[in-house]
Amino acid sequence: MASTSSLTLSQALLARAVSHHATEHRRDSRLSPVSLPTFSGLKSITSTATRATTATNCRRVSSRQVRAAAVETLDATTDTSLVEKSINTIRFLAIDAVEKANSGHPGLPMGCAPMGHILYDEVMRYNPKNPYWFNRDRFVLSAGHGCMLQYALLHLAGYDSVKEEDLKSFRQWESRTPGHPENFETPGVEVTTGPLGQGIANAVGLALAEKHLAARYNKPDSEIVDHYTYVILGDGCQMEGISNEACSLASHWGLGKLIAFYDDNHISIDGDTEIAFTEDVDKRFEGLGWHVIWVKNGNTGYDEIRAAIKEAKAVKDKPTLIKVTTTIGYGSPNKSNSYSVHGSALGAKEVDATRQNLGWPYEPFHVPDDVKQHWSRHTPAGATFEAEWNAKFAEYEKKYSEEAAELKSIINGVLPAGWEKALPTYTPESPADATRNLSQQNLNALAKVLPGLLGGSADLASSNMTLLKMFGDFQKGHS
Repeated sequence: MASTSSLTLSQALLARAVSHHATEHRRDSRLSPVSLPTFSGLKSITSTATRATTATNCRRVSSRQVRAAAVETLDATTDTSLVEKSINTIRFLAIDAVEKANSGHPGLPMGCAPMGHILYDEVMRYNPKNPYWFNRDRFVLSAGHGCMLQYALLHLAGYDSVKEEDLKSFRQWESRTPGHPENFETPGVEVTTGPLGQGIANAVGLALAEKHLAARYNKPDSEIVDHYTYVILGDGCQMEGISNEACSLASHWGLGKLIAFYDDNHISIDGDTEIAFTEDVDKRFEGLGWHVIWVKNGNTGYDEIRAAIKEAKAVKDKPTLIKVTTTIGYGSPNKSNSYSVHGSALGAKEVDATRQNLGWPYEPFHVPDDVKQHWSRHTPAGATFEAEWNAKFAEYEKKYSEEAAELKSIINGVLPAGWEKALPTYTPESPADATRNLSQQNLNALAKVLPGLLGGSADLASSNMTLLKMFGDFQKGHS
């Protein structure tokens, strides 16, 4: 990078998002300025960025034995009581927000809080003060209706986009915490999810991008593209055709850094999923070519969840589905494991009963000091992750300047100067031709000058003329 450049790679991503929020949406004076790390020798910029009683879970269990994750601790350095307190903090932030809005889906956050906690607190690498740091791990909530899970996690992790007042404004007009995650509203949300199945397909795309860029730009002495994509999906996502199509491709491509958590709670908004969905999801995913793990106790089996993640990360050549059997609305004494906790507030009496059941004496939206202190380490840790990566990228840039420049242009979305000159020109006198042929001429012309251009076709490239003639196909082992 030239010495006159004022942005690091990850800064540029943040600056673009900040500009979008500041110009196309409201200016939010609640968010404080953030000083971002730089590559060595470059100027910095300042931007305004914007025990509970275990409920018995009645389940239909397949007679086929699915291998369960071995119980083994995965670097669990925090005592269990604090982990449980943190998990209940997530649950009650979701309960309180939905209750205040009198609208939302509290059941999923209450059931998925353990896996969410372990992901964000123990596993994922991210920088909460720069949500757009390039080499962060990605998280997608495909079951977007349970978005208070993600907002609670972002809040605890220290993201400036989800303060306490944002939680209290859940589902309100101009809120940063809309009823489904929206990446243009809430930094830290990777993709906008709403229609079920869409998010897992997005996650496949994110994992595809990581694998492609890694194959293209990593060097034997410098692995600069190296992150995981995690996703939580539910029964509703599994019912949608798009999820099966995308997951078929994920296996075909061997996306080993894609780890999907299937919230197996067997409840839909209309009742038990037996009314419409009785397939063996494990067997289907095994047929697709995924590695499949079953965590039988997703409510309190913290070590089971940790062990499953560890096992998933050891599988390099295929994506992993971790089926986590949970109780929707866990902790609610009268509504858990029922449709009534899926898409409606618990109601004041049940909120009080849940507080008593889980031993939660705090006021709404309260984060206990020891939980707050525990999570606070993610701010300095995230800055360190990014600074270490920036230093690694600086060394990469010295050795591979051309590849570094190209990668930066792809990430920043900056088109090469004069790219449009590569386009063919046509006049009224040009010979008539089918639009698909004209499209192919333009696609192939652009492919020569736009290094970030990727294309695809549903096995119809030779018919719809979308084949980029100078490139091969993206395939497992040849990305």
